[in-house]
Amino acid sequence: MAEQEPKIVAFLCNWCSYAGADLAGVGRLQYPPNLRVVRVPCSGRINPLFIIAGLRSGADAILTSG
Repeated sequence: MAEQEPKIVAFLCNWCSYAGADLAGVGRLQYPPNLRVVRVPCSGRINPLFIIAGLRSGADAILTSG
């Protein structure tokens, strides 16, 4: 049986982290298929209920980056 990759939801700040992720895309770097990126206006304003909802929806991990 193959080992399954963890499902990761990443909340990325529009002004910091998302810009870096976007630049990686311009450089033709690919995200792993088990990573879902959610762009947020500011990482300091992420509602904790978003994190709980992500975990309840089946995510194995949540990444918050600013």
